[in-house]
Amino acid sequence: MEVFRLESLEPRGLRSPSVTVGNFDGVHLGHRALAEAVVAEARTSGGEAVVLTFDPHPSRVLAPERAPATLMTIGQRAEMLGPLGIDRLAVLPFTRELSHESPDEFAERVLAGALGARAVIVGFNFRFGRGRAGDAAALASFGRDLGFAVRALPPVLREGAPVSSSRVREALGRGAVEAARGLLGRRYFVDGAVVQGIGRGRGLGIPTANLDPVNEMLPGSGVYACLCSIAGDGSRRPAVVNVGRRPTFGGGAVLLEAHLLDFADDLYGRSLRVEFEARLRDEQRFPDAAALLRQIRADIESARRLLEKAN
Repeated sequence: MEVFRLESLEPRGLRSPSVTVGNFDGVHLGHRALAEAVVAEARTSGGEAVVLTFDPHPSRVLAPERAPATLMTIGQRAEMLGPLGIDRLAVLPFTRELSHESPDEFAERVLAGALGARAVIVGFNFRFGRGRAGDAAALASFGRDLGFAVRALPPVLREGAPVSSSRVREALGRGAVEAARGLLGRRYFVDGAVVQGIGRGRGLGIPTANLDPVNEMLPGSGVYACLCSIAGDGSRRPAVVNVGRRPTFGGGAVLLEAHLLDFADDLYGRSLRVEFEARLRDEQRFPDAAALLRQIRADIESARRLLEKAN
């Protein structure tokens, strides 16, 4: 799959593209439904399946004080969309100037002009253009003049409500990684490089990999059973992961520390993917290092049992 940025809105010469539009942050079940629909449309028409997304998130430009933590990088979105059959991921830089464009200007300049869309598939709550004034009905009206058809998909529901990135963030924020998995259709994962830590875990006989995450959104503070993949290794390893401030040792910044079970090699500088399977417990303060060590050993056994059947 090709990823390209629309730094200019010159025609890209795509082959009869079917396009879906959105932030696609998380590539959750609702996003997957859009991707699958646009792939089916593209295959029927003999064209290309294209996802149009924005970078940065529009709220980062329009209301930075309220901007949510992103679930995924652009590269991670591409990684998830490629296996669904998407041919191209078009990344439109979101700027203050773009936000001032009217809905008809966006339809003409971006969808028809730059991408040459022949079909556009959007979600049930799709809004676009200045002040979010445009909706699917308005887009269909513009499309009749600009040469593309429009279809709006119904929401994908879980527990009676539409699946959304905000619901995923809410679940992760309270540490409910199982609930987030139900909305995503997969485990939530965090990528990052292993960086030098203080070495307390190794001093306790439980070495940990301290991750510098590329994902902005971390699950809420707690201890988790996870699967970890080391870049270039090709295998997943069971792990106990702590997200939090290490209150037993005086607190500090939120860190993600992973102890890979039955693994002793040096990971400094390696890239690691942490997939969250289940929450084991809250982070808590222990009276001393010995009490903490006893609990960590219990956590390891709990994680080992939980992850025996994970894949």
